[in-house]
Amino acid sequence: MGRIADPFRRAGGNRRAGAVVLCLLTAGAQSTSATSTFQSLEPPHGMSVVVPQASWETRTPEQVGLLPSSLDALRDTLGGRGAIVRHGYLVYTWGDVTTRADVASAAKPLYAHFLFEAVERGRLLSVDAKASQRGATCLTGLNPSLDYKDRRITFRHMANQVSCYGVSEAPGRAFDYNDYQMALFWDTLFLGVWGTTYASVDAEVLRPYLSSVLLFQDAPTFLAFGAADRPGRLAISPRDFCRLGLLYLRRGDWGGVRILPEEQTLDAVTRSLPPDLPRTEAVEADMCPGQRTLGSASVPDDQYAHDGGYSWGWWVNGKTSTGARRWPSAEANVYAAIGHDGKSGLAVVPCLDLVLSWNDGAPDVMDEVLARLYEAASASPLEAPHDVGPVLRMSKVAGGLRLSWGGDDGAPRPAGEHYHVLRGTQPRELDLAPDTHPRWAARYDEPAGWEPLVFYRIVAASACEQVSGD
Repeated sequence: MGRIADPFRRAGGNRRAGAVVLCLLTAGAQSTSATSTFQSLEPPHGMSVVVPQASWETRTPEQVGLLPSSLDALRDTLGGRGAIVRHGYLVYTWGDVTTRADVASAAKPLYAHFLFEAVERGRLLSVDAKASQRGATCLTGLNPSLDYKDRRITFRHMANQVSCYGVSEAPGRAFDYNDYQMALFWDTLFLGVWGTTYASVDAEVLRPYLSSVLLFQDAPTFLAFGAADRPGRLAISPRDFCRLGLLYLRRGDWGGVRILPEEQTLDAVTRSLPPDLPRTEAVEADMCPGQRTLGSASVPDDQYAHDGGYSWGWWVNGKTSTGARRWPSAEANVYAAIGHDGKSGLAVVPCLDLVLSWNDGAPDVMDEVLARLYEAASASPLEAPHDVGPVLRMSKVAGGLRLSWGGDDGAPRPAGEHYHVLRGTQPRELDLAPDTHPRWAARYDEPAGWEPLVFYRIVAASACEQVSGD
């Protein structure tokens, strides 16, 4: 197996003044950031920014432009119980949406959420902090024959399931969907970083830092089966889970209260793994003594391929190895938390301004469910936004450099279109540049003190389209 660059090494490092070489990549060039997708930061024209208070405000499907017959068909396809939110209103439910229940792997984006919260609150220096230095001390002595690889595991690795804990690859070199490493992540984050216990995690972390903020109604818990049985498993009601989806749809803003930075929430649902990142070869390696699991009992544990669609615990609608989207009936910027092969979950459809949550449903019907949502809204998935270019210029300005660009040889731009700047020191690892979402002007200023080599990509997005590197 060939070696590849660690996909999670961020742009940055030591900045210094001096000669700078810039590699300026327009979106019309060969793709160097094929895994980068960024949804627009502006809500689609006319869409509401309503968020629920102590209880949901309701509307009928017709009042928010949805066809009840299509929602009935969705209900019959999915089964179980669920809730649909559009424009911030609860508009359709079936079954008992007030009962909380285990959602299995659909909880994983919530673990990442509390990782971001820990960084924002100064409990953790960054998502690239090493787990061995924040409670998982057992990692320091593991696998000497593999060069003590586990010492290098970071929180970013664990949240994206590329820690390679329990298998032979080094961190960041392969994807391993692994319930042992997810238990290690949960324990290191909540016990080590947040300083809580299994018995008190709800009272000390979940309730004060999320439940009371989003005003959950049905007392979600990280102790779905009790403190003695796989603590960390999330039990939540469909109507409460919709609130988490709405928070990410609103990009971290909750009725004017900033819960997470906009860039962080955007990153969480768009930075999918590179399509060429291999799946683990599943050669067993040592784990910490007494390592628990959140679910699977297989050793080594290797449950799924990422197929270019895994981002901080979310599944995103990127293109798979076949060239088709994971859910062909939906747009590229749709994302979902999925548990029990789709029997429970949370889906967010940005261009419809819509959130869906369900539990005890039928497995593996996600694409059909999404098709029913578009049908209900009398909408069709939009084409991906076109590339910007071909004119890209660089000039010196006071205190740095300026990039400016023209659009498609003077072709008219769609109403509401804006630009995003992707930037990094590795051509395959470009991130959203600071303060570029959205950037209505066709220019970007880079302050002095750059890295020796910087790659850029400029792409366009309209009101409800995502920036895409397909």
